[in-house]
Order: sequence, then structure tokens, then C-alpha cells
Amino acid sequence: MTDTNDTGTNDIDPETVRRNTPGRGVRPDAATIEPSAPEEFGLVQVWWGDGKGKTTAAMGMGFRAAGHGYRVHMLQFMKGGADSVEAVRGEYNAIGAMPGFSYENLGHYGWAGMADGSDDETHEERAAAGLERATELLAAAREADLSTPFDLDAPPEDGVHMLVLDEILYAADMGLLDEESVLDLIREKPDGLELVLTGSHSEPTYLLDAADLVTNVRKVKHPIDEGRRARKGTEY
Repeated sequence: MTDTNDTGTNDIDPETVRRNTPGRGVRPDAATIEPSAPEEFGLVQVWWGDGKGKTTAAMGMGFRAAGHGYRVHMLQFMKGGADSVEAVRGEYNAIGAMPGFSYENLGHYGWAGMADGSDDETHEERAAAGLERATELLAAAREADLSTPFDLDAPPEDGVHMLVLDEILYAADMGLLDEESVLDLIREKPDGLELVLTGSHSEPTYLLDAADLVTNVRKVKHPIDEGRRARKGTEY
């Protein structure tokens, strides 16, 4: 008679379990980073919401990709600094030490539409410059062979495998960029480029059909609601 409480797990061959386990059950060790090229890149990712962690998630993917030897570049809109953070950012230091990962910041001090001493016209100019730069980087990616490795120290104009357009959705949400301009960037994307767009507390419904992955980073509770300011090592 068969015991109905017996799950049968004792009959499973341990070698079969090992073969079916990611990494075959072997804990991976850190390896030297060598230039490589992804086999399955090419999706459009959108990270939006009122919660903390959109840029952090995008950079985390950037570090993961760079750890495999892929070329990653992050272009930041809307992040020019504020009096609540220091001039030196921890993420910039980390990116600077990471082979294959680079960044540039075209944001303006302060925040558009806020009485913080920053000029809205300058915000518009910086956003336009960011859009022009993004267009240039996409054109370079179209000219490059994304199925091949890139020199880890090569400029992004030589081509990248992953392009992060950080806070571009905020720029569109605030009217600094047209939504159609953001869609044009997706249309101009070469097939092998992983394109990551972040920002905006409002749902970018205009991107739902164009994107492959859409994540809503939702706030449940945040210390800023109690007056806590940005902390070194977590927010910058």
C-alpha cells in the first residue's frame, strides 16, 4: 500500500536535482571581468512609481551587466543636486571603480517647478540636451555591432549593450520633454540594446505598449514623510 504522506522526494536522484539547479548546485565565485557580449539583450524596461529604488534598481542591473563584461552607460536627467546631498555621490564613486560602467549627469541644480532658486528655463535646456545626447548614443549603438564585446574603457560613443536613461520619465511628466520624443528614442533603439527608462510618480501609460517590462515601485512608507532628509550611503 502506498503511503499517502510520502511525497516521493526520497526517490529523486540527487544528481538529477543537481543538474536541474541553476549553476548545477555550485556556489559561484567572483571572476575576473573580461569584455563580453550579451546573447539576449534588447528589451525596453520602464521603472516608475512613488517609491524609493527606481534608480537604485537600474544601477543594480547595470552593475550586474558590467560584472559579466557587458558595456553599460547611464545618462541622468533631472539629477543635478540639492542642498540635502553632498557634491560627491557614492554611486558615482562605485561606477568609476567598475570596469565597463560609465555615467554622465546632465541635470540642473534643484527641481523644476519648485521655489528652490533654480530656473525652469535652464531645466528645459538641460532636458533638451539630455534628449540630444540620448539620441547620439542610440545612433552610435545602431552603428556598432552589439553582438560583440566592447573595450571596457571605450567611450559610450563606441557603442554600449545597456543604456540607462535615468529620470527621463520625470522630465516627460513635468513637460520638459514631449512624450512622443521618449517614444522616438524607443523606436530608434537597435534590436540588441537593452534600454532602461526610470522616473515619474505618474504612470507613463504612453509607454505601456512600447515597453517589454514595466515596474511600479510603490511607496508604502518613507522616512521623508516624517521630515527625514536624504542619508549618505542610502540616498546618495
